[in-house]
Order: sequence, then structure tokens, then C-alpha cells
Amino acid sequence: MERIFAKSTLKQFWEKHPDSEQYLKTWYDTAMNSEWNTPNEVKKTYANASILKESRIVFNIKGNAYRLVAKFNFEKQWIFIRFIGSHTEYDKIDANTI
Repeated sequence: MERIFAKSTLKQFWEKHPDSEQYLKTWYDTAMNSEWNTPNEVKKTYANASILKESRIVFNIKGNAYRLVAKFNFEKQWIFIRFIGSHTEYDKIDANTI
């Protein structure tokens, strides 16, 4: 089972952006209950996810209103939340290095 670091990051975000709460909770529950071993396995669940280098994957949240960048350690089944923000905020970061 995955360990996600840190759910508090998601909670802080949805408290500021209540329209994202149910979408983030669904993403969290799905990730916690999945055993992904490769980026392609993540893509089977989230067809619109973008696979980046360094085991980073970008998820579209709420119809792409928000973006979530996660770094995966597939061996240990860990997911690190690296960024959550609006599409505009996402455009200002380098998702490959954040």
C-alpha cells in the first residue's frame, strides 16, 4: 500500500480551494488503494496523467482546473506531493525539478 507524503498538503490546499476537495480526496483514496509499480500502471488508472522524468507524474484535478505533481518511489510504494496549484501556477514551475 502506498504511503503519501503529505496528506496535510492536500488538506491545506482544499481548505483554500473548496471546489477541489472531493477531487483531491478521490485522488488520495485511489492512490492509497492502488499498487502501482510503474508509471504506465498509473496511466492505466489516470489516462490523462503526464509522465515526466525522475518518476514524476502530473495529475489533472477537477477537469484540469488544478494540477498535482507527485514524485513516486515505486519500490517502496511512496508518493511525495511536490506541487498542487492552479493551471496558471503550474505554468510557472518546472515540474521536472520541483
